[in-house]
Amino acid sequence: MATTIAAKDVSELRSLTGAGMMDCKKALQDTGGDLQKAVDLLRQKGIARAEKRADRAAKEGAIGSYIHFNGKVAVLVEVNCETDFVARTEDFQALAKDLALHIASAKPLAVTVEDMPADVVEREKAIFEAQVAESGKPEQVRAKIVEGKLKKFYQEHVLLEQAFVKDDTKTIGDLVKAVSGKLGENVMVRRFARFELGA
Repeated sequence: MATTIAAKDVSELRSLTGAGMMDCKKALQDTGGDLQKAVDLLRQKGIARAEKRADRAAKEGAIGSYIHFNGKVAVLVEVNCETDFVARTEDFQALAKDLALHIASAKPLAVTVEDMPADVVEREKAIFEAQVAESGKPEQVRAKIVEGKLKKFYQEHVLLEQAFVKDDTKTIGDLVKAVSGKLGENVMVRRFARFELGA
């Protein structure tokens, strides 16, 4: 006899995992209504969304490194996850390597928009405002244009906003979320250091 699944249980599972209603209902049916087993089942299938994991502690991980063939550019990047088991997986290690390679090539200034130094943002904003004022654009559209220029600046200089150098159809943020979804853990880029000889 099939287990009757209460709507409130489906709703609770959905809030825990971010998975769709039908996926949640099926997972609860497959696990006889056991909420924890249903969460695990959705994680195994990679259905639970990465965003729902963002508040979980990510204290394990790996340091990815890259040294350019000419020996003049080097990168260290710390990528965190929740367990040592996941940190040792091929997918996680590949992500750390890809991130180090990307940073060497794309030269980001910060990991997230929030990490971008305020003085840098203010300086860029002042330049954009001066450019827009000189362009003679109507007053009412100037703020929107400055906002667009600032967004483009972030896409060029913030790691998680940058287009991935190996596949420019996705951002680094998308890449990290995809690996997080596949591995079933919160995965995040904590910090990086980029060294360039003579720079």
